[in-house]
Amino acid sequence: MNNTLAFFLVIIGTIVLVFWRRKKISQTKTIELPFSDDDRKILEHQVAFYQTLSQEDKTSFENRIQGFLSRIKITGVGTSVEPLDRMLIGASAIIPIFHFPQWKYSDLHEVLLYPTTFNQKFSQQGENRDVLGMVGDGAMNDIMILSKIALRNGFANSMDRNNTGIHEFVHLIDKTDGITDGVPEVLLTHQYVLPWIQAMHQNIAEIAKQHSDINPYAATNQAEFFAVVSEYFFERPDLLKERHPDLYSLLEKAYAEPKEPERK
Repeated sequence: MNNTLAFFLVIIGTIVLVFWRRKKISQTKTIELPFSDDDRKILEHQVAFYQTLSQEDKTSFENRIQGFLSRIKITGVGTSVEPLDRMLIGASAIIPIFHFPQWKYSDLHEVLLYPTTFNQKFSQQGENRDVLGMVGDGAMNDIMILSKIALRNGFANSMDRNNTGIHEFVHLIDKTDGITDGVPEVLLTHQYVLPWIQAMHQNIAEIAKQHSDINPYAATNQAEFFAVVSEYFFERPDLLKERHPDLYSLLEKAYAEPKEPERK
């Protein structure tokens, strides 16, 4: 057997092996673990959004978290993944899409949990380690990275308008229409897209002039603006409605439960 033939046989064998493993994984039945009282206590004490729900909606929220955690792998990198972390990641995922019961994060397969901040190259060592969370692309596509400290801090203080977990899942929602541009076309009906773009530009200009209480990071670009004001919307909806009624109204339309069209 010559070297060329041997090389091709190795390639073919590798392809067959990968295909077989993927088929076995796809045939594996998803197992959802029961929602424990300890899990429920975490939500009751840490997640303000959950606390405001009716009992029926709380049960729905729990079921949605179970479904998410049964599909998405969570891996600790240099740290352990504790029940608290799993619940907070699950809550971060479900809060923005709670009123969309059929929503699945099809572009996410795994969440990597780092102990602290990291840099743009995903390294936990060296300088410029100021990243709290990131949605990967390229070789890291379908992967999200979260800092454990940032994740927990986001839920520890529901009054500060900051929540890293929600922020990164909003980026995933933004990415659903093919481009992360701060225009959630999958959430906003066509008539509200232009008003949303106009509101973004107006508020980014106000932030640049330091005439706004919105986190200055929102002025980085449209994608970051959408993620930052979404944090604000879910953490302090009352304050956002008072200080930025235009943004509140548009985000309420985006994240609200879809209504069936009236029959004539």
